[in-house]
Amino acid sequence: MTPLQQTYENMAKTIIKGLQKRQMAGYYAPTSREAADIALSLMPEGSSVGWGGSMTLSECGLMDALQRKKLTIIDRAEAKTPEEKRQMNARLITADTFLTSTNAITMDGELFNIDGHGSRVAFLIYGPGQVLVLCGMNKVVRDIQAAEARVRNNACPPNCVRLNKKTPCAVTGRCGDCYGSDCICSQFVYTRRSSVPGRIKVILIGESLGF
Repeated sequence: MTPLQQTYENMAKTIIKGLQKRQMAGYYAPTSREAADIALSLMPEGSSVGWGGSMTLSECGLMDALQRKKLTIIDRAEAKTPEEKRQMNARLITADTFLTSTNAITMDGELFNIDGHGSRVAFLIYGPGQVLVLCGMNKVVRDIQAAEARVRNNACPPNCVRLNKKTPCAVTGRCGDCYGSDCICSQFVYTRRSSVPGRIKVILIGESLGF
């Protein structure tokens, strides 16, 4: 084990203790493959699963790994019209599992996310039976203040570039605190605890994943 791998493992132990006091469950996987295996083990065959937009879910291989199990897939990408999207969201709110990442996580187990339309954070907050949050160790920060700074300046600019948004951060590389039509920073969600014990399960991954 390298010094960095050992440090990630030590950090994960600290974060998991913080999650537990916040009524969230925590797991640590040194690799993406192990993280995908943990996630699959938490989804019984025949159960329903959907997900929010996330680079981490794709990069860690979980989306491909879903094909290993007999699951009822709720894929928002299949919805083309506003009415179809509304119906898809209605299905997602009653899903057994919702998959997502988090824009940042503190050493004390707090989650911080910024969302455009709110469809990703909505299901983190309420609805699906369980939420599996897959998070690379590159998203770990000291506290909530550092979490917001990280998301504004490290996550949002590359996401705006990826989505071809015409925002100040897509041009300058740093948050411009904008309000324009292309702004993706509408909802700032700080998850201090889970009101339902164990509903939110965080799988920390000893790799750099997502933005």
